[in-house]
Amino acid sequence: MNILVLNCGSSSLKYQLINMEDESVLAKGSVQRIGIMGSELNHKPMGKEVYNVKTPIKTHGVAVRLVLEALFDEEHGVIKDEKDIAAIGHRVLHGGTKYRSAAFVNDDVKDIIKSHIELGPLHNPANLTGINACETNMPSIPNVAVFDTGYGTTMEPKAYLYAIPREYYDKYHVRRFGFHGTSHSYVSRRTMELVGLDRDNSKIIVCHLGNGSSISATQDGNCVDTSMGLTPLEGLPMGTRSGDLDPAILELICRREKKSIQDMLYILNNKSGMFGLSNGLSSDFRDLKAAQERGDRVAAETLDVFVYRVVKYIGAYTAAMNGVDAITFTGGIGENATWLRPMVCEHFRYLGLKLDKEKSEEAVGKEMIISAPDSKVTVSVIPTNEELAIAREAKRLLDESNI
Repeated sequence: MNILVLNCGSSSLKYQLINMEDESVLAKGSVQRIGIMGSELNHKPMGKEVYNVKTPIKTHGVAVRLVLEALFDEEHGVIKDEKDIAAIGHRVLHGGTKYRSAAFVNDDVKDIIKSHIELGPLHNPANLTGINACETNMPSIPNVAVFDTGYGTTMEPKAYLYAIPREYYDKYHVRRFGFHGTSHSYVSRRTMELVGLDRDNSKIIVCHLGNGSSISATQDGNCVDTSMGLTPLEGLPMGTRSGDLDPAILELICRREKKSIQDMLYILNNKSGMFGLSNGLSSDFRDLKAAQERGDRVAAETLDVFVYRVVKYIGAYTAAMNGVDAITFTGGIGENATWLRPMVCEHFRYLGLKLDKEKSEEAVGKEMIISAPDSKVTVSVIPTNEELAIAREAKRLLDESNI
């Protein structure tokens, strides 16, 4: 059984074709700059040469057709035709409260995706466009939506309610949802396996750190808290997103700078975070680290802010769960920034946490336990695999429905 996984952005499409018999990747790739000059397909079939196509790609529909042609190509392909694809799994950002787990795409699912475009304006339209393109190009193949917000739906009201008039929750479902759910789900489960924890008696904190960052607390297999909120803007400071801040700041800046609330939301999403704190130096942590090492004070303060917020969330979730068994780092920064993990972990020596710095230095983009054998909290690095998590959900639905 082969599952095609698609992750559609506003001008991009990432994909993997996964053989679910052994969960091996048959091919993966991306289409960049859809609807923009310089568009290109990068196709990587396993065991074959990388295949690149530079051609105008005006729509996601055209992008999907190019992906299929590459998968079916005699020289560069890995399957014969669409009959070799059992289902297509789609990453969907925001599904609200209705869908707690993956679902076969139907009119109701598409209506839910549309109704939450306001909360996911960059992602939900692209996700829906990708689904429509697949339905047009492969009408006989079932599509499965896997919602990024699904993992956070197990939170209790004490974790997801905002302290604002309840009518806004009753009318508009204004609550905390959390994002990166597919990643947190995959990594927390893999942590249990790697560390040897009992699902029904476990306390795990996952730090998904990248250009977009979030932290989750999983107790007994269920998400009990997560740092992002109604939108991906809440929580940790990120590449260009502000994360947590006093809402009165918006009124003050709008009044003094003569800006609208839409202007401020753009600033908070696109010009804040590491980029804003560093005076526009960079949103890339590698650039900031290099500047810090050159003696740049602003870059150093910017990184300190990020580390401090990570420490605060880990500390808060440890208290909320009355302890922690394992802390796992994932995401582009969590998996690769070896300088960051000791800075975070040194704050938890009072818990009996002991980091093995040599193992931490070795664990670059690969799965490893990086705590010392006598550490009372296990620390690990686990590369996230959202595509495999989506494929597993699609397979589960297929198996349950006997399709």
